[in-house]
Amino acid sequence: MHDNSALVLLRINRFVVERLHPAMYRTSLPLNIEVWEAPGEPVTFHDARQQPFRAFQIGTAWGPPWSTTWFHVTGTVPAGWFELPGLRSELVVDLGFSTAVPGFQAEGLVYTADGVIVKAVEARNQSVPLCEATVNLYVEAASNPNIAADFSFTPTSLGNRATAPTAPLYTLRRADVALKDQGVWELAQDFAALRGLLGELPDASARRGEILRALERCMDTVDPQNVAGTAADGRAELVGVLSRRANASAHRVHAVGHAHIDSAWLWPVRETVRKVARTFSNVLSLMDENPDFIFAASSAQQFAWLKEVYPELFERVKAAVARGAFVPVGGMWVESDTNMPGGEALARQFVAGKRFFLREFGVEPLEVWLPDSFGYSAALPQIVAAAGSRWFLTQKISWSETNLFPHHTFLWEGIDGTRIFTHFPPVADYNAELSGAELARAERNYAEKGMANTSLVPFGWGDGGGGPTAEMIAAARRTADLEGSPTVQLSTPRAFFETAETEYAEPPVWSGELYLEFHRGTFTSQARTKRGNRRSEHLLREAELWATTAAVQVGAEYPYAALEQAWHTVLLQQFHDILPGSSIAWVHQQAERNYALVAEALDGLIETSVRALCGHGSATLALNAGPYALEGVAALGGGAAVAEAGARVTRTPAGIVLHNDLVAVTIDADGLFSSVRDVVADREVIPAGQRGNLLLLHRDTPTQWDAWDIDEHYRRNVEELTAADEVAVVLETPERVGVRVTRTFGSSRIEQRVSLAAGSPAIDVHLAIDWHERQKLLKLAFPLDVHADRAASEIQFGHIYRPTHANTSWDSARFETCAHRWVHVGEPGYGVAVANDSTYGHDIERSTDAGGTTHTTVRLSLVRAPLFPDPFADQGTHSMSVSVRIGAGIADAVAEGYRLNLPLREVIGVESAAVEPLLRIDNPAVVIEAVKLAEDGSGDVIVRLYEAHGSRSRALLGHALSATEVYATDLLERRLPDASHSQSGTPGRVESHPPMFSPVSGELVALELRPFQLLTLRFRRG
Repeated sequence: MHDNSALVLLRINRFVVERLHPAMYRTSLPLNIEVWEAPGEPVTFHDARQQPFRAFQIGTAWGPPWSTTWFHVTGTVPAGWFELPGLRSELVVDLGFSTAVPGFQAEGLVYTADGVIVKAVEARNQSVPLCEATVNLYVEAASNPNIAADFSFTPTSLGNRATAPTAPLYTLRRADVALKDQGVWELAQDFAALRGLLGELPDASARRGEILRALERCMDTVDPQNVAGTAADGRAELVGVLSRRANASAHRVHAVGHAHIDSAWLWPVRETVRKVARTFSNVLSLMDENPDFIFAASSAQQFAWLKEVYPELFERVKAAVARGAFVPVGGMWVESDTNMPGGEALARQFVAGKRFFLREFGVEPLEVWLPDSFGYSAALPQIVAAAGSRWFLTQKISWSETNLFPHHTFLWEGIDGTRIFTHFPPVADYNAELSGAELARAERNYAEKGMANTSLVPFGWGDGGGGPTAEMIAAARRTADLEGSPTVQLSTPRAFFETAETEYAEPPVWSGELYLEFHRGTFTSQARTKRGNRRSEHLLREAELWATTAAVQVGAEYPYAALEQAWHTVLLQQFHDILPGSSIAWVHQQAERNYALVAEALDGLIETSVRALCGHGSATLALNAGPYALEGVAALGGGAAVAEAGARVTRTPAGIVLHNDLVAVTIDADGLFSSVRDVVADREVIPAGQRGNLLLLHRDTPTQWDAWDIDEHYRRNVEELTAADEVAVVLETPERVGVRVTRTFGSSRIEQRVSLAAGSPAIDVHLAIDWHERQKLLKLAFPLDVHADRAASEIQFGHIYRPTHANTSWDSARFETCAHRWVHVGEPGYGVAVANDSTYGHDIERSTDAGGTTHTTVRLSLVRAPLFPDPFADQGTHSMSVSVRIGAGIADAVAEGYRLNLPLREVIGVESAAVEPLLRIDNPAVVIEAVKLAEDGSGDVIVRLYEAHGSRSRALLGHALSATEVYATDLLERRLPDASHSQSGTPGRVESHPPMFSPVSGELVALELRPFQLLTLRFRRG
């Protein structure tokens, strides 16, 4: 027979679009509609119901951007509809959906007249089942603008309510009671599954021909004039091809229903609260009709919102969790970024998340669920293990532009040697529909062929929410065991991971970070949000330390609730589209306001604790919350600061020289460092012919994702900002000397204050930036005369080495990297540390001058100016500090990072000018990172430490805690077994290393830590 498959496919498409879809509803009748438009922010159902509603007609425009409109729909289901077999009565609502993609446009939440949430209506989920003859429902409709606009990245005013237009965005198209034909719908699902499979089968395969002929017979059987009456006969023609079982070697898919709801992105946080309610109500409705359907949801914050704002819906979710249908996953407060949060903050993501899930549901997720974060820190495996979790899942690495990641199931090894069983779904999508194309892609991509054969597919509308649909469940049923397709099993993350571990006993190991070769601009975009995060993390450290000190030493009340509220705000804003700077203006404006409130609250807590400790008087106290002594003030204590003398200014023909007994920096007429001399080592740090403190202005026009990306071609367009408006000495005391350098360029102005303290090997540079450029990237460069083939960058609880060369495509792809408080470059015997107080983006490379001499340049990315999604990103003022510490080893770099981020806090008007530290340690390699009271309110003291230098370290920890017992815990402060808390020895499970410690006396604890090892100690009191 002649192969006419192309024609058959055309016929199939027309049949589905023109015959099946129109026939899914036998008939429909319009309902009566009334409307009330909320004048400002959203209101509760009970408030809305009391308002004066007015008549409203189909075809009428509604909804200015970000507004809320309540529709009241009433009417009657015709008599006898509920008795018709195979038919179902539904409310069908079309709010005027602009595209087929839910979550990025208008959405609605349907309530009964009594205020009970039924489910949502969205672009791909427009129906609501009806079970009563009288229709009396309310639809809370959100007119969210489609900012994505198919991701054309066109600047838009819609992301800021102050600049958004006021004209209505949508037109109500439909609000009907309709009679759905289940048989026609089922036939449409048969066609969807078989059409999807057809697209993946070889043209000449017998299976493809068999399916084509069956579909032809079905279309011949179905009468176009009576689709409903002949749909069952048509389905009968497909039974044979749908019942053929999958091959024994078929790939096995665990399909996990979920909805990746961004906690903020192209909508504000307040809208995410409503998206959670819409999505979760959809899921509960789907569970009512599909008892075997299981839904996994991450982010304790989203459940907490539900509990606070939608308590009745939360109780229904809680019941579904109890019966195993609704599965909390991830164990974190939000799906956070993992590059930029500090170590303690990333630990608290798990502490806050798991405590919520345990308290509310009695459930502890054992998998980390981060499908969409922009790369993953090499410190994460240890933190995951310390939180008591076993598995890790991500999908985002499939977005890498340069290199194909070699594994889909593997052991991920972190900086301390901890290994976590990890899966990277080969479907390469975290919003799958279970289409034929997706399932075939999962099988085709799977890298472990021959060793294992199982992968996970997360399915459900996400980003903007929505979740799985009935069509997706239908697809799973039809592909459960279907020849030519992978097999599909509705499953849970835990079931998948346990199966995968058993199947793959010895997976390969990937050591180090999971660097995303994409979205490198997220280390820099929205600099004020990033500064707020860094400042908040260190204020939280201070507040907890001094509150604990006051509680232990004078019995002051510990502010549990206030600290938890501050932590929850900071953790929320570490979400992977907030901290990375990739959200609309509304989100970042709110974030900056929240950081200001956090700072105000924490400063107040610190003040209260200090007054409890030191009283009121006429003395001045310097508090040192850092782990190293500063200016004579002990670490974790308070006293009188003693500044050294010996800083000097010399004016020479070469420029202004700031110097002390350790370093001399020459600042030339352009305000640049023409020389940095290490006096002790008798060594010049600036390479010949180079100058430091150089500001670089780059063209910054990413190919795709504006706020997300810095593309390598930025390097080819750069202006060196050498012209200075002013270079003047502004500080000249024996303790510190300083120079002010002012520059103007374009529409912007930068003031630098370069200073040097007596007795310090670090040159401090404070920058006050008034930034008004567009699509530009501002960097600060320090060329250094060291031959470094690698650079160390601080990450959580340690540091990571990255090459400064580009030997391989993997090396060259890391042209922009993330570091926390410091980076370090060095050669044997000598190094330099560059620290910062709010910057994350860096690039570090090795260069050779004309004479063949090699040097290393450290550049910090300060601010950007992308146009999408916030066209005014980074505009305005910024304040940040950088330091260059010469003659520095790794230990000095660690100390410098803490010095710049935790300066002494001066407290005026106290009675006692001393605070004795609760803890002392005799080895600087072991850092005390957090001191707090236990989460359970017992009054026990929790101390978190880590090995910071990358070496095996022993230390004696002294304490004044009157402890009756000391023991090691996990991050959730649960006792670990004395011998080992690891699960090592079992391939594929968590492999970590037990902390070694033992009490020496009542006030001493001996520690032995592996490189970068994290240790949490609990001091039981009373």
